[in-house]
Amino acid sequence: MKRISFILLGIIVVVLIAATILEKTYGTPFVTTQVYGSWWFIALWAALAACAMCYMYQRKLFRRPATMLLHLSFVVILAGALTTHFCGMQGTIHLRKGEPANAFINRESQMMEMLPFALTLEEFRLHTYPGTQSAMDYESVVKVNNMNDIMILPQTEDTASAAPSFTISVGANTMHISMNNIGTHRHYRFYQSGYDPDLCGTYLSVSYDPWGIGITYSGYALLLISMILLMVLPGEGFRRMKTLTGKKAAAACILLLASMLPLHAAGSPKVLPPHVAAQFGQLYAYYNGRICPLQTVAIDFTTKLYGRATYEGYTAEQVFTGWMLFPTTWIDQPFIKIKSGKVRQLLGIEGRYASYVDFFDRGTYRLDSLLSYMHSGMEVDDSRGIAEADEKMNILLMLFNAQLLKIYPVDGDALTWYSQGDNLPVDLPHDQWFFIKHSMDYVGELAAKGAYGELGETLVKIKKYQTKTAGESRLPSDTQFDAELLYNRINYTRPLAMLLLTLGIILFVTGLVLTARGAHLPRWLDAVLVAMAVLCLIYLVMFIMWRAIASGHFPLANGYETMVFMSALSLMLTLCLWRRHSLMPSFGFIMSGLTLLVAMMGQSNPQITPLMPVLSSPLLSIHVCVIMAAYTLLAFTTLISIATLAGPPKVTGQLTRLSQLMLYPALFLLTAGIFIGAVWANISWGRYWGWDPKEVWALITMMVYALPLHRESIAWMRHPRHYHLYMLLAFLSVIITYFGVNFFLGGMHSYAS
Repeated sequence: MKRISFILLGIIVVVLIAATILEKTYGTPFVTTQVYGSWWFIALWAALAACAMCYMYQRKLFRRPATMLLHLSFVVILAGALTTHFCGMQGTIHLRKGEPANAFINRESQMMEMLPFALTLEEFRLHTYPGTQSAMDYESVVKVNNMNDIMILPQTEDTASAAPSFTISVGANTMHISMNNIGTHRHYRFYQSGYDPDLCGTYLSVSYDPWGIGITYSGYALLLISMILLMVLPGEGFRRMKTLTGKKAAAACILLLASMLPLHAAGSPKVLPPHVAAQFGQLYAYYNGRICPLQTVAIDFTTKLYGRATYEGYTAEQVFTGWMLFPTTWIDQPFIKIKSGKVRQLLGIEGRYASYVDFFDRGTYRLDSLLSYMHSGMEVDDSRGIAEADEKMNILLMLFNAQLLKIYPVDGDALTWYSQGDNLPVDLPHDQWFFIKHSMDYVGELAAKGAYGELGETLVKIKKYQTKTAGESRLPSDTQFDAELLYNRINYTRPLAMLLLTLGIILFVTGLVLTARGAHLPRWLDAVLVAMAVLCLIYLVMFIMWRAIASGHFPLANGYETMVFMSALSLMLTLCLWRRHSLMPSFGFIMSGLTLLVAMMGQSNPQITPLMPVLSSPLLSIHVCVIMAAYTLLAFTTLISIATLAGPPKVTGQLTRLSQLMLYPALFLLTAGIFIGAVWANISWGRYWGWDPKEVWALITMMVYALPLHRESIAWMRHPRHYHLYMLLAFLSVIITYFGVNFFLGGMHSYAS
């Protein structure tokens, strides 16, 4: 039974990996029907559960109630999923205002299903972010009528082509359905999923699962209880490892759990003085669906085109306003970073930076022919690099055409932000029209004359216009605005990443040498390193806090934010385990530096954009925090494995026990994070598991890391070298889950990349 159980587990992991690859090639419907919904896939899970139960009985696992309960909880969860598969139903219903409907499209079979009651949309409300047209939330007010209170007129020859009409009588109740706010009636649950452009219709996801959710949630509860018991009961895995490894390391892990709740131009371009350019940055701007300081636009503009937030000592505001006001002095600057070798060859440049004029040959745009081939569907070498270069040129053209700078609000049916080059409403008062069309022209004249005092006064008038027209209630608060300005000024994560990574590598080599000699770092040097780690942690915490204030949500909504958060967690764990082993400081600095470096690489121009409405749930923040804490611990176990395999044999035993100690909370946090995410998905999307590639790979990672906890059953895993080799390879599943899925496999979780 033992061999069959682990073989079945391995087969399921292989099937899950293959399914995510097949989904990329053949599409989601194919793997949903041919794999995840097939009889043989269900049979595999059932066989695994049955064999595992038999093996647990053979091992008399009932003598260890916490371990037995942990495994039983997974059986209950699988039973809930099976119940949902056979008894549940999901689909979508479209409602138009005042028109009753009781039919919805089944998601699985794409057939029409009938509700035992009718729904009528009484009102639809769209809530936008203040001062913008970006959806913050949408709400449907729906009346529910029982079918015995509705008369459906029979179709006749005269009415056969007409839609059936309904007569509403008594017995109705009303549901208010919005994002993260479910409507329920007779075990049917309704979720807001979309709306019609005219705001007179809504799309609701329909979910009917009267038994499966309750069974599954019971399994989640048993899982949580069993994991807590395994962490605290004497004689169980974690407490056994704590005794072997030492109380200090165990306390550190528990503390972590508690913490969760270029090239130089030949000629210098013309720019505004720093204080005048900074005044530009104080204006409001409509950018990426939100209102932010113009400083943020300038930083993203400079970073997008040049790769850094400054150029030749000039601030981002100076660069942005320089291109806007003095373009002829900038067009020959090697400012545009070109990553593609093919594009460099086409532009005739040797370095990594091109100027604006390099893109043209006697008035002809050098990329035109390749872009024409691409748009016609023909294959072109390095099409991505060509598209990136063309995008940067389009950004400059938008700036030259006065369409990038949306700083003028106009209050009509809704508040809309315009740039100087946009077509304004025809009914706009002439004075307002004249101000929008010519105020920046006047700013350009003053800049050309060097009349910076008058220019500053004009900028003050523009900001007064913004405040008066938009109104304070539709603009970011002063706290949010100032927080974003401060956030932009203190963003030094790139040099911090290089510092931490360099220190970590030096300390890693030094630690191996000292450990082999039985020596330690001098106390004064150790104290200096502790102080540096504390200062770096304080900086990262402040950085995260200011980003949270500026964005209006806890910053865990994308890959950049989660990597910065993981870097802070790495430093926190390092400080907790600092004295446990001489290699711990190096692990912490390397881990923190790598995560910051990945954050910089993954988002060279980070943007603080409004969240999708469904991402505003507090469960999402908890889910991401718990998952990232698990990844941090698993990354530490990987570094320990590297140190063990590369270091002297005398450190093997101690480091192995430390790794095994970390594995318990790491795996439990990962498991808890997966199922917290399932609860969030059930509340927000209407289903707790959708076989999305990100979900599947998180499940694969959990199963991969569960095997080392079964050392008593797997003799091969008891050998330290085998254990560390496995742990080293196991981290590939984390890398694929976090990065590979986002970049290669896609899915619903693409917003997290």
